[in-house]
Amino acid sequence: MSATNETPRQDVYSRITNQIIEALEQGVKPWTQPWNSSHAAGHVSRPLRHNGQPYAGINVLTLWASAMTGHYAAPIWMTFKQAIELGGNVRKGEKGSPVVYADTMRRTETDDATGDEAERFIPFLKAYTVFNVEQIEGLPAHFHAQADNIRNPDERIAHAETFFGAIRADIRHGGDCAYYSPTLDYIQMPAFEAFRDAQGYYATLAHEATHWTRHNTRLDRDLGRKRFGDDGYAREELVAELGAAFLSADLGLRLEDRQDHAAYIGHWLSVLKDDKRAIFAAAAHAQRAADYLSGFSQSQEAAA
Repeated sequence: MSATNETPRQDVYSRITNQIIEALEQGVKPWTQPWNSSHAAGHVSRPLRHNGQPYAGINVLTLWASAMTGHYAAPIWMTFKQAIELGGNVRKGEKGSPVVYADTMRRTETDDATGDEAERFIPFLKAYTVFNVEQIEGLPAHFHAQADNIRNPDERIAHAETFFGAIRADIRHGGDCAYYSPTLDYIQMPAFEAFRDAQGYYATLAHEATHWTRHNTRLDRDLGRKRFGDDGYAREELVAELGAAFLSADLGLRLEDRQDHAAYIGHWLSVLKDDKRAIFAAAAHAQRAADYLSGFSQSQEAAA
């Protein structure tokens, strides 16, 4: 919706799923990081609320998709009201982006047979609209601050090494492909030197580490995969793609497309068109995986 005009409210699942489908039909994966590190907040890379708190789950995807469409370098978003409270104003004609939050409503129902009343709590999603800071004039200067430096992508990145070291997965190096073996429970990676840059290495490792969380001793994630290339396989690959995107964002890494996953776009489109809640489920699984992996570092820091 625009800053001044309301449009008919769509079903929130359809609205956001259609946004993701539109990007995929153009051959673009909206979870590939849409902004660069030229913004001072870009080292975080997840979409951020006006107070610096990062968005999670499906809101990460929809705001990444909006950032790609609008070519925004800044990862910060806020509501129309928040912009005004901060002394800014949304430029006339700017279109906002949808975000959602989960809530429950209480309903009292009467049993027809017994006449007894019982309360039910029904979960639902509520949508609201936010704007990127590049759509807003008059904000304090720090919302538009530029980064002072950019890391050399050809060197190992210390905090990423620490992060993946903390999970203590069996990570093996060698060969010319990356994969996770659920049967033997290890991650296979090409040598660090085989990647074009450090960013690509860690983004690929994040993808395989997300697969690693599916093991029955961890998150025990079973999306119905029976064989290579089937529906369950595509759904698990989508979770791994999103998990890598979330982790790369948290680690300040640039997520690059992998050629071996370009072929999945058509299958993902089929899944999303058949099931409007599929992207929500995938984002939720990816968020749980990212939180699980981040928990190792948090535990390590707490013990230090």
